[in-house]
Amino acid sequence: MSEMAGSLPRASETSRFPAHAIAGLAGTSFKHEHLPAILAEGRQDGFFEVHAENYMGAGGPPHQALTRIRQDHAVSLHGVCMSLGGPQPLDAEHVARFRALVDRYEPALVSEHLAWSTHETTFFNDLLPLPYTRATLAHVVDHIDQLQEAIGRPILLENPSTYLLFRESTMSESGFLREVVRRSGCGLLLDVNNVFVSATNHGFAARDYLADFPLGHVGEIHLAGHAAQADDEGDLLLIDSHDGPVADAVWKLFEIVIGRCGPLPTLVEWDSNIPDWPVLKTEAAAAQGILDRHAAGSMAETRHAAR
Repeated sequence: MSEMAGSLPRASETSRFPAHAIAGLAGTSFKHEHLPAILAEGRQDGFFEVHAENYMGAGGPPHQALTRIRQDHAVSLHGVCMSLGGPQPLDAEHVARFRALVDRYEPALVSEHLAWSTHETTFFNDLLPLPYTRATLAHVVDHIDQLQEAIGRPILLENPSTYLLFRESTMSESGFLREVVRRSGCGLLLDVNNVFVSATNHGFAARDYLADFPLGHVGEIHLAGHAAQADDEGDLLLIDSHDGPVADAVWKLFEIVIGRCGPLPTLVEWDSNIPDWPVLKTEAAAAQGILDRHAAGSMAETRHAAR
């Protein structure tokens, strides 16, 4: 992973919050209904991810809750509406609000999507796919440069889940992401569930995709559940729904990734049909078990090599 993409904020005399470890830890999405249970348990290992757009108001209960969480835990700030892949300029007000959140909560990780979600003055509640062309590459890199310059630090860019492909594409998705990283200095957020969803929908092998993915630039991993339905022709279509547990096939792919990359910060997303806190915590514990097993294996190999 590049030095720029791997750099994390450190506590300083001007920090509002303590710095908490995040390397090799599993975390979960932070949902306000879980706050009493989380606070009752007290400080614990792991971290929480929040969607930036849920905290762009000036104050109120959302910020009160997040402030309490941030005091004892690292936070990953995940944007969902920046529209980095859109052809029009980034919304200056949205960028300013995003920067204010970065300054306010000092997140350990900052990320956004390889997608577009705006057209003129309309914001869509979707992360829409892109054609992988040189023209698309140029404006994605330009937008990432703008965002990184505004917040004063690199971001992680998430690979999408897709339901269609563009005939215009002249690059593979992994090749496109590799070039984005090279030109912008950003890192990558590898969503393993997205890989499985896209592979199933388009009929390619998820393992082949991962073999070509620039894993050395990954700074965070996402895991999530998906839903199965049929398309208009009756064929299987997977939806990145974030409404259930991580599927067995996704856990297996996660094992492969961690075996190659080592224990990276890993986030379990669960954004609808939200379960009670112990259920979500159990999913994170399963991820932590995999991370710990590979960390122990790496330490054993290091001790053996040092003899």
